[in-house]
Amino acid sequence: MDFQLSDDQRALRSGMRDLLGAVFDRDRLRAAVERDGALDRSLWRELGAAGFFALRLPEEAGGVGLGLPEAVLLFEEAGRALLPGPLVATHLAAGLVKGAAEGEAVVTAVAAELPVAHLAEADAVLVVGGEAAGLPGDEALGKTLSGEALRAFVAAARPVRSMDPLTPLHRAPAGAAVAGAGRVSATESTRAASERTRADAERAPAATERTPARAGRLRFEAALLTAAEQLGSAARTTEAAVQHAGEREQFGSPIGSFQAVKHLCADMLARTEPARAAVYAAAVTGDPVEIAAAKLLADEAAVRNARDCLQIHGGMGFTWEADVHLHLKRAWLRAASWLTGAGAEELLAAGLGTAGRLPRSSAAYGRPVPEAGGGG
Repeated sequence: MDFQLSDDQRALRSGMRDLLGAVFDRDRLRAAVERDGALDRSLWRELGAAGFFALRLPEEAGGVGLGLPEAVLLFEEAGRALLPGPLVATHLAAGLVKGAAEGEAVVTAVAAELPVAHLAEADAVLVVGGEAAGLPGDEALGKTLSGEALRAFVAAARPVRSMDPLTPLHRAPAGAAVAGAGRVSATESTRAASERTRADAERAPAATERTPARAGRLRFEAALLTAAEQLGSAARTTEAAVQHAGEREQFGSPIGSFQAVKHLCADMLARTEPARAAVYAAAVTGDPVEIAAAKLLADEAAVRNARDCLQIHGGMGFTWEADVHLHLKRAWLRAASWLTGAGAEELLAAGLGTAGRLPRSSAAYGRPVPEAGGGG
């Protein structure tokens, strides 16, 4: 069995890296910082035209017809580039919200009671947790906010300070205006969900007792795509640290020749590659426990690598002009999105103790575990 990327997958990843290098280079990154993370609609449409959001819709539905493993590769590249915006939510809304697949609509998400990203610029809000709507369990799942309901929701929300200058946040009272949200019809919701996951189902192993229902799958897919962004950030900060260590000289030698710096760089790589293996494997299996492990490893790699990269850059790394702090702040924010470290640990513990009963486990789907959402 060959677990290496196929030629087509490598070409897909390379193509996305080239596209982002052309439409979101460092100058545009810094311009986005200066405008406080306000979205560039033309960039959003460029992503839509490239199939970023419609990647997992079948071709007959206007999509690309690929699966979750390919989506992970694209989100990894987005994480490398620090691409701003609610990428995960808009990707999941393709086929559910008009214009999401084409990049004409910006869709954010609300889950639990945590801040919502890019709410002021959203054309729709995807409700991915009943708690956010003041409804029990998954009752609100499948609802979207748009039109008057969205405007009422935005009016009830208040801006909160974000640690990431590229991600504006709002907090809304629990249940505010969500009762007026429009529910996607059962037929439309089922059709869109099956279309979006058809390619995944064809390549995934047979369903097991641990395979979550559609409602849970949406949240786990969001967590996995966020983990892929974390993986991309971890890889990028590793590369930046190694490059700086080879160029910066002290006492007549590159600082990369010093053993302490070598160890920092080696540790960064040793965190990145296991996270990569975990993220890629979870994309193939879709197993919720493996997704939890992947998110846990990717979060640690992104946060700790950014901190080590900052350390290797020395005093310059702490300055606003350097990009290292942007990776660190985004990594902190993503770590609190969709599935937190505590929530992932709960799922892993439940998987070790009651693997056969995980879908009905209180830790997995009944008793709330610490998970954040909304956002990306």
